[in-house]
Amino acid sequence: MVGCRKSLPEHGRMKSVFISPFRFYFIFFAVSVSFCSLGGRLIYLQVFRANDFTDIASGTRKNIVTLKARRGDIVDSNGNLMATTRSVIDVGIDPQSIKVGDEDKFIKLSKILNLDPQEIVSAISKKIKKGNEYKGEFRKVRWVKLKDSVSEEVYNKVKDLGIAGVYGNYKHSRLYPGSKLASHLLGFVNKEGIAVMGTEKFADYYLKGQDGWKVSEKDGKRREMPQFRSLEVKPSDGLNVELSIDWFIQDMVEKELARIVDDYNPNGASMIVSQPATGAILAMANVPDYDPNLFNEYEISSQRNRALTDLYEPGSTFKIVSVGGCLNEGIVNGEDIIDCSVGVLHRGHRKYRLPRDHNPLGKISVSTVVQKSSNRGAAQMGILLGSRKLYNYCKLFGFGEKTGIGIGGERIGILHQPERWDGLTITRLPMGHAVSTTPMQVHNAMATIANGGVLMKPKFINRVFDRTGKTITPFNIKPKRRVVSKNVATSLTEMLVSVVSNEGTARNAKIEGFNIAGKTGTTQKLINGKYSHKHHVGSFVGYFPAEDPEIVITVVVDEAKMKKGMLGYGGTVAAPAFKNVAEKIISYLGISPSDTSKSVASLNKIIEKTL
Repeated sequence: MVGCRKSLPEHGRMKSVFISPFRFYFIFFAVSVSFCSLGGRLIYLQVFRANDFTDIASGTRKNIVTLKARRGDIVDSNGNLMATTRSVIDVGIDPQSIKVGDEDKFIKLSKILNLDPQEIVSAISKKIKKGNEYKGEFRKVRWVKLKDSVSEEVYNKVKDLGIAGVYGNYKHSRLYPGSKLASHLLGFVNKEGIAVMGTEKFADYYLKGQDGWKVSEKDGKRREMPQFRSLEVKPSDGLNVELSIDWFIQDMVEKELARIVDDYNPNGASMIVSQPATGAILAMANVPDYDPNLFNEYEISSQRNRALTDLYEPGSTFKIVSVGGCLNEGIVNGEDIIDCSVGVLHRGHRKYRLPRDHNPLGKISVSTVVQKSSNRGAAQMGILLGSRKLYNYCKLFGFGEKTGIGIGGERIGILHQPERWDGLTITRLPMGHAVSTTPMQVHNAMATIANGGVLMKPKFINRVFDRTGKTITPFNIKPKRRVVSKNVATSLTEMLVSVVSNEGTARNAKIEGFNIAGKTGTTQKLINGKYSHKHHVGSFVGYFPAEDPEIVITVVVDEAKMKKGMLGYGGTVAAPAFKNVAEKIISYLGISPSDTSKSVASLNKIIEKTL
C-alpha cells in the first residue's frame, strides 16, 4: 500500500509533462498566424509594392546627372562675338544640413547674393514637403534655390563663408555682348533654355548641341561615388553660326535710328542694308528695340522685327513695278510722253479716274514720271500693262509672298487677285495703294533693279562652323528668278538716279561724287477706315554706286511727329537717314566715287563727317 501511495505522485508528474490539446492548438494557431502575416507582408512588399520600393531604393542610391552641352556662338561676318555661352551658378541651400552657429553668416550671405535675410530664413524652414498626396507621404527637402545665375566670382565669395549646406549648381547662360545690337536678328534664349525668335530659333538645330549624362551611385551625404559610375556619355557642344551682319554697319544703322527717334518720335522705324548681288543682309534694325540679356524687362511689342512683320502701303517706292513692267514688255520707253494733265482716261468703252498729283505736271516723259513721282503717270503705266500683267509683275518682284529670309515672323502682305479688284485698283495699285507690304519686300524689290533685274533670296547667315573654324554647312547665295531684263534694269536705274537730284523728290539723299539711285515713298495711313492727312509712313529705298551697285538701303519711318504745318514725307524723314548711313558705309568700306574728278574732295568730306 505504501508503494502504491508513493507511485501516485510519479504518475501525476508524468502527466504534467504533456500539454493539453487546447493549449497546443492555440499555440500552433498563433505561431501559424504570425508566420502567415509575416509571409503576407513580405509578399505585399516584394511583389505588389516591388516597383515602388525599387524606385525609392534606386533613387536614393543612383545618381543620374545631365551633362549640359554648351550652346554654340553667334558671330558677325568679321568674327565679332554677338552671342555666346558662359558658365553661371544657381546658389541654393540644403535645409537638412544647416549647423547651429552659422546664423551669423546668413547676413553676409544675403549681402553677397543681394537678398533679404528673411528669404534665407524662409528657405531654411522648408525642411519637409508633401510627396504623394494620395498616400500621405512626406519627404525631406534637400534643395531650395536662393539665387539664380550668379557669376563664378560671386560664388567664390559664397564658398568662402563656409556655410554647411550652401552650394551651387553650374549651368550655361546666354550672353549678348552687344546689348541691344541686332537684337531683332539675334533673338534670345529664355530662362527655360528655349530659343525664341531670330537666329537663336532659326539655327537652334545647329547651336544647341546634344546633352550628355552620367549614371553613378551616391553615398548618404549625397556625394557621388565615381568608382560606381556605370555609364557616362559626354555632351556634344553646339556648332557656331556666322551671320552676314557687319557689326560696324549694324551699329551705324542703330545710331541713325536713335537719331530719328530723338528728332521725330515715330511710332516705329526700320532700316535694312544689304548687298544686291548676293542678297546678304549687312544690317537690319528696328525701333523700339530691346536687350536680349534682359528680354523679360521689355514689352513684347519691342521684340517684334518690324522689318518683317509690319505691313504698310509702300506708296511711290512701288512705282518701279508698273514702270519696270511696261519697259520690260516694250510697251513704252523712257522718252515716251505721258499726259498727266488729264483726270480721266478713256480706253475703249472704259473710263478710268486717275489719282491726283501733288503738283500739275502736264505732258512729261516716262523718265520724268519716275523723277517727279507722278501718280497719274504711274496709274497710266498700270492701265497700259493691264490688270493681269500688273498683278504678275507684282508677284515677280516678290510682293504677296514671303521673301524667304527665314528669321521667322515674316508676313506675306496683302496683294489681291485681279478678280477681286474694284474699279479703282488698276489706277491705285501702281502708285503703291491697295497693297500692303513689309519693309523687307520693298527692299528686296529695289535690290532686284540694283542686281540687273534678278531677284535674290535674302540671307542673314553665311555659314555654320565648328570650334576649329571648319565650315560644316554653307549658306550659299540663291537667285530666285529674273524679273526684268538687264537693259530694263539699267534704264530704270538711270531714271532712279534722276530722282536723287535737285530736280527729283529725293534731293536730301544726294552724296557728292556718287550716283545714288532711289525712290521716296509717302503714304497716308488708314485711320478709322479713312486716309488721314496727318498720319503718314515716310520711306526711301536706294542703292549706290548706281553704275555698279554695292549697297542697298531701305528706311521706313512710321508716323513721324513733325513740327506744325509739316508732314512726314519720305524725302524729309527717310532720305536724310539714308544719306547719313550711306556716307559712313562709303568711308568704312572704301567705296570709290562715281565722279572721279571729285573723288578726293568728296571722300575727304565724307571722312570728316564720320570722324
